[in-house]
Order: sequence, then C-alpha cells, then structure tokens
Amino acid sequence: MEARDALEAVIRAWHRLEVERGGPGIIEFDCRPQGRGGPEAPALADRLQVYDALGALAAQVSADTEPYVAARLAADRAYLGAGLGERAGLDAYVRATQGCPAAGWPGDYVAYRGDVARAELDRLGIAWGADTEKGLRTREGRLDADAAPDAIRAATAEFEPRVRKLVGTDAPYELTVERVDIDEYWSYWLDGAGRRVRLRLNARNARFTRVGVRQFALHEVLGHGLQCAAFAHRCAAEEVPWVRLLSVHGPTQVLLEGLAQVMPLFVVPEDDVLAARVRLDHYLQLVRSELHLAINSGVPAGTCAAHARSRVPFWTDRHIADLLTDRGADPRLRSYLWAYPAGFDWFIRLAETDGDAITEVLHAAYRDPLTPGRLGELWPGGPPIGGPGSPVRLREPDVPGGSGRAA
Repeated sequence: MEARDALEAVIRAWHRLEVERGGPGIIEFDCRPQGRGGPEAPALADRLQVYDALGALAAQVSADTEPYVAARLAADRAYLGAGLGERAGLDAYVRATQGCPAAGWPGDYVAYRGDVARAELDRLGIAWGADTEKGLRTREGRLDADAAPDAIRAATAEFEPRVRKLVGTDAPYELTVERVDIDEYWSYWLDGAGRRVRLRLNARNARFTRVGVRQFALHEVLGHGLQCAAFAHRCAAEEVPWVRLLSVHGPTQVLLEGLAQVMPLFVVPEDDVLAARVRLDHYLQLVRSELHLAINSGVPAGTCAAHARSRVPFWTDRHIADLLTDRGADPRLRSYLWAYPAGFDWFIRLAETDGDAITEVLHAAYRDPLTPGRLGELWPGGPPIGGPGSPVRLREPDVPGGSGRAA
C-alpha cells in the first residue's frame, strides 16, 4: 500500500493548502483508522508543488497493478490542473475525474422521464406549471426550520433497520447536525471522519417539509453518512486497495450521489409522495445534464436558458443562471455536478429491475467506494453510466454529446 499511502499524504497536504487559501478543502470524508493514518503529509507550499508531487507519483503507479490509486491520481491531477487554469473538454475532464463519459441522454428520453414525473404528480393532484414546486412542497407538509434536526433524527431512526438490512452493514456511526448560513449552491452537506458524521443544513437554501426530512435522512445520513462510516469500519479491520480519503472530484462520486438520490425507491417504494419527489428530481437532473453539455459546448447562455424554461416552467431565471455558472465556470462543480445525473439515472434504472443485481450492487456499495467501471461489472446489463451519447437538442443547433460509453 506504499503508493496509496504516499498519495494520501499528498492529498492531506493539498487539503491543508486549499483551506489555508480560504477555499473548499479537498477531503470530504476520511476513512483512515485513527492513529494509523500513514506517513506525515509533506510540506507543499503551493499548487504547483502539489501538481509536481502528483505527477511524480503517477510516473510510479501502474493502472494494471494499482487501478484504484491510478484512477484517483488521474482525477486529482485533472482537477488540480483545472484549478491552475487548464480547460480540458468536458468529456475528457469528466472521464478523468468522475470516471465516466459526459455523453448525455437523448432528448426524447429526457422528455419521457418528464412524463413519468408528471404522471406521479398528477396522482397527487399537482398540476405541471409555474407552481409545481410550490404545490409539491405543500403536499409534503411544511416544517419549521427549528424542528428539522430532530425530525431528521426521527426519520433516520425509523428507516435505519431497513437500510442496514438492505445494504448488509452493521457499521457504527455518530451523527452531528449543524445549521449554517453559507453562500453556496448546496442546501445540505455531509462530511466526517471514521464513525463521526457531520450533517450541515444551509439555512440560506434549505426549505424543509415533513416528507423532505425523510428524504434527507435516507440521502444524507443513511446514504452518505452510513455508507462512509461503513467504508471506515472496513478500513479499521483490514487493509484496502483504494484511497481512503474521499473527494467530490473523484471517481467514486457517481456511486455516492447516485445511490443516495434513489435510496427512497429501494427503502420505501410505497411512499407515493416521496416517490413523486424522486421521480421529479430524476427528470430535473437530466435537464441539468442538457444544460451542462450545452454551456460547455459553446451554446449561448440565452439559448440554454430558453431551453431550461421550456423544460421546467417553475425554475426562476436566477436559478437557471446559477445552474449555468456552476457547470461552466467552476472547476469543482464542472466535474462533480455531472455525478448527479450520471449516478441518478443508473441507480433509478437499477431500482426498476427485478433480480439479484440490486442486492449484489447495494451490498458492494457499502463495502467499497465503487467506480463507474466497477458498477458496470456488477450489473453488466445496466445502461451506460453518463448516458448513451446522443446529441442534446435545444432551440438552436444540436449540442454534441460525448462519443463513448461507460467503461
């Protein structure tokens, strides 16, 4: 594990450097056993020194003998290169970081998933239009922000036995819930180390409902939190070949975000309101993928915005502007936000199947931080992760998708 430990040391130094610069850190979850964290982090004074250190490691690591380390090194170098000003094409950048192509989905498939979401909403008596989101939140039941932490804990306690049985883990975890007010795109964020899991609720963006806190319990706590604690639990018991520091620009994020978003369909498929929310979110992520491809392919922002309005009548111009900025201008989000539609679509297709694949995938997903390639091996009959690569049709000429399929 010499190469893995050396890479972890560089990542820790890089994380410290980025935090000292006042930006987001590199490490989201630390799975290393306490007191057995490997060599000391080197003293790296700037991003170029980190880049050189990663390059020196890459020259020593073979993808044939250490595939997990090689994949993470490729992601780190691509992401840091973007931070230094490199501007790789979207498909190449997402392949290097997230481990899957930025291929995209045909427009008629996106429309079909919109029809599925609208049918779910119709059953709840919610019309499609400018007030759809407002109507769904009303049906979900408004919840005061002060009551949200306790409600999330109560929903976690309700669902935890089902989730543990479904994914096959008895790993312990300790949950802390914090309220913050940060000018970031996210409403909820989970990080931590070992069995310690921290959930932050961003008061600037978060809007709470009674059904929503059930979704958050499944997504953030029993999805990300328990999953990462299970990885750490295994790391404490045995050596693992993968890098034990998880980052949103790395090739395990498709698994983490994909499964978390679809978790309600695996755990409580009988909950009609929660299912409607998941189906709507799936459609919205596919629309976001169209915008992600378009703004990175030279389509004017105004054309992207017109397409977004035609697809989602309840999105505001401010929201659409933020979507485009995040996906076009921010190196971190340009990579990371592709994991949402890529993982969401793959796992929702898995949830719609019958057979042993669901059990096999979910048990493996709480044992190892799986890459898209490994997910494809576990379910070889599944769809290509990242989309089949058809062009996205907007109001202007076609936006080319990626050329390949998931490895």
